[in-house]
Amino acid sequence: MQGHTELAFLITRQWRDAPGGVELVFWARADSGPIRVQLDRRQAVCFIERGVPLGPSVLCRRRELELRTLDGKPVDGLYFRKRSDLVEARKRLAADGIRVYESDIKPSERHLMERFIAAGMQVTGAFEQHERYRSYRNPTVGRAEYRPSLSVLSIDIETSGYEERLYSIAATGREGARVFLLRSPTWKRFGHDESVELSVHSDETSLLESFFSHVQKVDPDVLIGWNVIDYDLRVLQKVCQRLGLGFGLGRGGERAALLEPSSPTGKRVARIPGRAVLDGIDTLRTATWAFEDFGLEFVARKLLGRGKLIDNEEHRLREIRRMYLEEPEALVRYNVEDCRLVEEIFARTRLMDFAVERARLTGLAIDRVGGSVAAFDNLYLPRLHRRGRVARDVEDRSQDGDSPGGYVMSSRPGLFDNVIVLDFKSLYPSIIRTFRVDPLGLAEAGDDAIEGFRGARFSRDRHILPGLIAELWEERDKAKHSGNEALSRAIKIIMNSFYGVLGTHGCRFFDPKLAASITLRGHEIITKSREWIEEDGHEVVYGDTDSLFVHLGAGLGEPECRALGVKLAKNLTARWSTHLRERFALESYLELQFETHYLRFFMPTIRGSEQGSKKRYAGLVKRGAALELSFTGLESVRSDWTPLAREFQREVFRRVLMEEPFEEYVRSTADELFAGKRDRDLVYRKRLRRRVEDYQKNVPPHAQAAKKSSRRARWIRYVMTTNGPEPIDNQPSPLDYQHYLDRQLAPAADAILQIEGTSVARILDAQLKLF
Repeated sequence: MQGHTELAFLITRQWRDAPGGVELVFWARADSGPIRVQLDRRQAVCFIERGVPLGPSVLCRRRELELRTLDGKPVDGLYFRKRSDLVEARKRLAADGIRVYESDIKPSERHLMERFIAAGMQVTGAFEQHERYRSYRNPTVGRAEYRPSLSVLSIDIETSGYEERLYSIAATGREGARVFLLRSPTWKRFGHDESVELSVHSDETSLLESFFSHVQKVDPDVLIGWNVIDYDLRVLQKVCQRLGLGFGLGRGGERAALLEPSSPTGKRVARIPGRAVLDGIDTLRTATWAFEDFGLEFVARKLLGRGKLIDNEEHRLREIRRMYLEEPEALVRYNVEDCRLVEEIFARTRLMDFAVERARLTGLAIDRVGGSVAAFDNLYLPRLHRRGRVARDVEDRSQDGDSPGGYVMSSRPGLFDNVIVLDFKSLYPSIIRTFRVDPLGLAEAGDDAIEGFRGARFSRDRHILPGLIAELWEERDKAKHSGNEALSRAIKIIMNSFYGVLGTHGCRFFDPKLAASITLRGHEIITKSREWIEEDGHEVVYGDTDSLFVHLGAGLGEPECRALGVKLAKNLTARWSTHLRERFALESYLELQFETHYLRFFMPTIRGSEQGSKKRYAGLVKRGAALELSFTGLESVRSDWTPLAREFQREVFRRVLMEEPFEEYVRSTADELFAGKRDRDLVYRKRLRRRVEDYQKNVPPHAQAAKKSSRRARWIRYVMTTNGPEPIDNQPSPLDYQHYLDRQLAPAADAILQIEGTSVARILDAQLKLF
């Protein structure tokens, strides 16, 4: 068909060097279904300062451009037939001390960003209709607004364990549930839920081929799962390699592959042409969801109120083996339920909506994990080019040094009545917008520049980032007004990432002057706000980056405290507006808002000191008609403390804040501990950051336990015994109850008990003196 136009949403993007030049392939979802867009004979592009000789070994086309570096030097464009030629030229030029610019941008990313294509795209050209998709060859592509309806398939595998022999694969989606099961000769009977379509296979080859055929038939845009890349897909690829099978998950007959991490801290990446892969754990973290444990069992219990059909982590593998050999219908139920839990978690948290909005705003692939620096490049570079400038490569660091962090005020420890929290709305984006903090603005500062910090000066009218934040801010206000929580969350994360990006060496625009002009301005704003609040007769007991904790004192009711909080926030916002207009001739975008009212608030001391702590506090707040405890930074919200210590802290704090008796609770908990009634709540859980054999000197307790364990896992569950730390799968020694009293219960409660003039030890000693 000639000259056909349709809108689509990008799912995957790849590039490769082909005989005729760089080849780009984009898979997308349109109203008509999947489409494949191939662009041939493209060039790899970078820039070099004008007049710098290339030498005869660099084979490319050179062209004068109306572009300059941020230092003001004119540049030429270098156009290479292949990306590999560009990389080789860069190495040779670097050896001669010659700098090139933007040579590290992939051809597929440059093609999209220069056309301002984020996720929505318009495709115009002739297409060829295939059975399940349309293919376009060298069409015209441009930016478009398009929100897709993506099809999703949730997958989960069960295996024999360390041998990684497949038992079954479950897949659930719009078409229902299907399980691919390996037959066992030990089965005596077999019945299953008829709502699940089941195919039983005599070998792994047949099982995998049937599964791949099913994926091609239902043709999902997105695969989801839990740890799906590092476990499910990794195992499937490994089994395919063992059996000599192609990893047949891609669209259009294209093969999938897993790319190993490029660094010890990197992540494995799934490359499945035409299909995105969203891992539940990574996507929740990207969307800033926080859980003390990201295991499927824990997250499902928190969000859905139910968990896996086998909830005992230590016995799970043994039970899976038993079910496979003796009760395959139970294995089928278990396998399918894991898929359904992931589906429901995605639905409950609107993760698909979040991933779509993030891609639409940033140009990142829908399944990209992290990527704040890449998102900044996508948004900033094409705008920079239209201002006539180019940027350096990421590895070409011309600036050294670090930038200061957020301001954390020294706290006043104690127990207070009526503390309100005033919070600056998006403080760092507000600073960027107000004070014109921007890489281009730093380069183009004139006589009437705005003073920053560490010698920085910023142009009042030549900048990019403040305007970009203004656009995002307006979008977020619209999203909040319309109830689009996914879009609002995505925009907030993007805006708040800008400071972190400018402060990292991994950003091509890194300059300590930029980051310092944000954080040190934040210090100034917090300290000046504190002065103004105290001038009005109120006490500030703590401040942290963008928040101020104001003590109003006893004798005020909740409505009065809230009204005073709103008034203080409004007055401070107005005062900043006047101050910045008079001092800098700037319009202020700083806005304080009343955030929280603590009926009672506790700020502990640093252990072993009388000095107030930082980022650790608790308080009593009213939610509707109910009173709730809120903890920040204390043991009850830290997963490396035992369940008993966390429960104990919450209850002791609750009783003290509610002015209820607490001594008997302390004594009864200690009695239960030493009587062995709380043994199941004494398990530590901690992650190994390195291989267990790499721990040689100063081996921490969890690594000591891991060395004694028969299992090899990243997360170690262990207890403290009279012979030191032992894993729960190999615990021959009795528990050391005194350790738990001294190192868990006492530290968790003594911070607030000392306000009452006592401690766990004093309460228990008083009990002993009665006998």
